Amino acid sequence: MQGLRVTYAIWLREVTLFVRERTRIVAMIAQPLLYLLIMGNGITKGMTLNGAGGAVDYRQFMYPGVIGMSALFTSMFSAMSIIWDREFGFLKEVLVAPVPRWAVSIGKTFGGASIAIVQATIMILMAPIIGISLSPAMIVEMWVLAFLIGVALTSLGIAIAARMASMQGFQMIMNFLVMPLYFLSGAMFPLSSAPSWMKALMVVDPLTYCVDGLRNIIFSNTTVTTGALVGRTIVDVASRVGLIRWSLPFDLLVVTMVATALTAIGAYRFSNQKE
Repeated sequence: MQGLRVTYAIWLREVTLFVRERTRIVAMIAQPLLYLLIMGNGITKGMTLNGAGGAVDYRQFMYPGVIGMSALFTSMFSAMSIIWDREFGFLKEVLVAPVPRWAVSIGKTFGGASIAIVQATIMILMAPIIGISLSPAMIVEMWVLAFLIGVALTSLGIAIAARMASMQGFQMIMNFLVMPLYFLSGAMFPLSSAPSWMKALMVVDPLTYCVDGLRNIIFSNTTVTTGALVGRTIVDVASRVGLIRWSLPFDLLVVTMVATALTAIGAYRFSNQKE
């Protein structure tokens, strides 16, 4: 019970701090808009998704990847706060208090995952801009997947931050990890069009399965409106041409396993750090 109370207290603190940071909320809205409206429109004019026959707009293809990117940056930002709190904030007291450290780690993890759900909700509101139709059931599925990948990525950040001595060192490692995780997730280009050596790296990237799962969800309720494939769902077309590689249950299974493993690793490393 003590562990549950500590987990809840840390989670509540993370969410409260997020709600109070107005500029952070504005940035969470502006960043995906920048990618979708500027980068997405710019690339759409000069890029064709092979085999899709124009049925899948590049902005629609990119939309799940932008959700994954938002969850990635949000989760890593949540993990980064550990170093600051440990050096100057309340973690200095928490680490010497008679409370289980694993509960602090899990509270931080759930806090980051909850913020990832908020980010996913912001992206859901943008779906009509690019012609995506979402049902209530699909929104719930997106929340579940956003929560799971938020847990996985925040735990990864905690596992790294737990042994870092400075904010500068953590930022260098994150710069080395974040962009490869994003670009190898299939967010910007399909796995089927990548060279063999890159495909191997994309398969071991946990964000790949999150993006693939989001495409399974998002494309399932939108039909093709032009061309020879009128009336077919985009998920059927995307699966046929390799824009979607796995089924939704498989993607959920992989993301759940990765989230569970990384949560355990993050809690273990945080519990064994020095005061």
